Formats: sequence, C-alpha cells, structure tokens
Amino acid sequence: MASKKRNPILWAIWLFASLGLAIWLSLQLVDETAPKTAFIPGPMTHGHHQIEMQCSVCHGDGFDSETVLQNACVDCHGEQLDEAQDSHPKSKFTDPRNADRLANVDARLCVSCHVEHRPELDVGMGVTLPMDMCAHCHEDIARDRPSHEGMGFDTCASAGCHNYHDNRALYEDFLLAHAGESWLKTPAQQAPRDLLARHLRDEDLVALMRGQGAAPADAATPEHWDGNAHADAGVACTACHGGGDDWTDSPEPQQCATCHESESEGFLQGRHGMRIAQGLSPMTPSQSVLNMHVEASHRELTCISCHGAHDFDTQKAAVDSCIGCHNDEHSNEYLRSPHHDLWKQEKRGELPPGSGVTCATCHMPREEKHGEIFVQHNQSLTMRPVEKMARPVCLQCHSLEFSLDALADPHLLENNFNGQPEKHVPSIDMAVDRDKSRDKKGPY
Repeated sequence: MASKKRNPILWAIWLFASLGLAIWLSLQLVDETAPKTAFIPGPMTHGHHQIEMQCSVCHGDGFDSETVLQNACVDCHGEQLDEAQDSHPKSKFTDPRNADRLANVDARLCVSCHVEHRPELDVGMGVTLPMDMCAHCHEDIARDRPSHEGMGFDTCASAGCHNYHDNRALYEDFLLAHAGESWLKTPAQQAPRDLLARHLRDEDLVALMRGQGAAPADAATPEHWDGNAHADAGVACTACHGGGDDWTDSPEPQQCATCHESESEGFLQGRHGMRIAQGLSPMTPSQSVLNMHVEASHRELTCISCHGAHDFDTQKAAVDSCIGCHNDEHSNEYLRSPHHDLWKQEKRGELPPGSGVTCATCHMPREEKHGEIFVQHNQSLTMRPVEKMARPVCLQCHSLEFSLDALADPHLLENNFNGQPEKHVPSIDMAVDRDKSRDKKGPY
C-alpha cells in the first residue's frame, strides 16, 4: 500500500514558521538592546527578577562553570555571610571526616540549595530551598536529640529554630540570657543617629559640604530648603550640583554617595538599588512582584525617591515614602497597627524621639559600627530568614521569646503585628530544660 502524500502546504507553513522563529531568535542575540526572555529557562524569583536580563551577572560570559556561579553568589552575598559567622562554612564540607555527606548534597556550592529559574521552590522572600535539605545530614536528629522527636524537616527553618548560615540565635548562652524577660522593654526606643556629628569630624567632607566654585546667578533657593537637614548643616548647592562650568541641574543618583557612602552601599545591596549596582536603570514599582499603587508604577527608585530632591524629610522617608509605593496587606495594615499609633504620638511630641515604630525602624534598622550609629539602607537584609530581624530590630523593644513567637506567626506578619502571637516557639524553653538537667547531674 502506497504511503499517503504529505500536504505540501502544511510543509511550507512549517518551514516558514521555523525560519521565522530562527530569524527572530538570531535578531535577539545580535541586538544588544533586545530582551532575551526567550532564552531564560524559567522565571526568576523575586529576589533576582529585577536583573533577570543581566545574565552575565551570575553566569559570566561563558555559561559553563559552576565556579563562575559560586563567585557571583559570593560577590553579592559574601559580606552577609562573613557577618553571619557561617555555621556551615565550606571548611566543614572539605573536612575528610564529612566526605560522605557531600555525596548527598554538595553544600560547598550555593546553587546546591539555592537555584534560580525554579520559582516553585521559593520558600518565601525570593529564597529557593529544598524542604528536605536538612534531612541529608541530620536524618537521625530525633534519636540524638529526643526534644526534636515528631518535628518535621520542613520546620527546621521556622522562625526561632535553625538558620543554616547563622545559628547564633540558638546558642544556649544567648537563649538563657534572655529567658524570663518581660515582653516589652522600658524604655522602648531606638538609639539616635549621629550622622551630622560624624560628618563634621571629617574635614575633607566638611569642605565638600560647604561647596566649591559658584552656582549660576539664576540658581534660585529651592522652596523646601530652609530648615532641612542639609541647610542646617551648611551644605551648599554646589556640593551636589557642582560649581561654575561643572554645574548640573540634575545630579546623578549616586552623587549622594559622596557624603553618604555607608548608606549608599547598603542601598545598592538591597532590592531597591540592585539594578543601579549592575549598571541598569533604577528599579520602578511596576517591576515588583508585590502589590504597588498604580500611580507610583513608573517612579524610579533612587535616594531622592524617598528623601526628596531638596526637602530631605526623614520623617516622610520613614513612612510616607514607603506607603506611597507599597500597597500590600502588610504595608496597609501598618496604618492600623499599634506601631503606627506610637509613631503618631512621637510626631505629636507626646513620646520622646525614637519611641515610634516606622517602616524604616524595622526594615532599615539603626546599626552601630566603630562607636557610630547609622541607618542600614539595605532594606532586604533582615527579610529572610525572618528571625534575622530579631536581634537588630525586635530586641530593641521586646523580649526574645515574644519576638520569636511574633515572627513565627504568619497572621501577625500579615496584619503588621496587631495582636498577640498565637504560636509559641519553644527554643528558650528547651534551653532552660537542658540547663536544669545539667544542674541535676552535677559537674561530672
């Protein structure tokens, strides 16, 4: 029986479609400005999606080396790992005594646990993680520690439990030191910033602030200039805009880093500034995976997006600038929370400075380095795992037990901590019980 003849029209359609697809893909490769979305194997998590078209940031030029990927992870996150006092350092897995564990998971490489283009593995805040990761090495934990009997491996990374990269929150000395604390500390307030005093001690910075050269004769004093922080510090127009022939009406966003280096470094490491750090245009709310206000969709995120070009109102930046873009439940519920009530009382002068709780209080906490206090502008730093917020933020006002319970309660996270925790993390209880059992057994 003769085979049926294939329809030449269908063959022609298939041929032209294939040729058209090949041409389209080739043009994307040749045109440096064309989007390369067709070549992405899967969506990025919202931790990296802002730079998903900058493939070379992670893959380099060759796409052929796990070393390149590892170096890319460390280039961006290495400082955080160093500060975390890594509880699973590379040396633990290069130790010959642990060689058998590498057969299950090569934990020397970040991508063994954190993979991109697999958003279905996202466990929150843009972090991908296989939920059975801990089981590879700790499958006998219930036998070794009876207190863990009945606990699932998908609960290891719950708030107040284990943080793969930094287990200091579970050190028993730390837990015992905070046992029995009152849920609310007195006084509950932040330490004051010392930005101006820090700058005035730097003679070169003072000279820069005072400005060099002259502003154009038609350069008018901005409407909101009088009384703001820069005006009170004696900062001249030329400090930002340049003087004489170098005058520019619109300084580059990174001009602020000339005086605010630490703050700028933090901003560039967070999700708000990571595009600028990679040489891309500033991020806009329309590029976020969170709910944002439509009217703010195309607002570019730079220093002056929050602080203003000339008013530099830190109170506005601490709340209004955030709420002006963010339209998710957590942000909106803040306006109905006890934290916001405290902020309103502080603004009315009914409470001392630092008593109110703003968006920035929690997401841009004040840090002390070398005896100086500055604001950490990497707003992503304490987001994941969530208990990273306990030490630098929650413990300023609350007990450790209350902080861990609140952070472990997903309902409280959504309603911006309006109410008491419905869950209890037994970390401190377990430490106290172990301490009591040791006392009963004696020193030997």
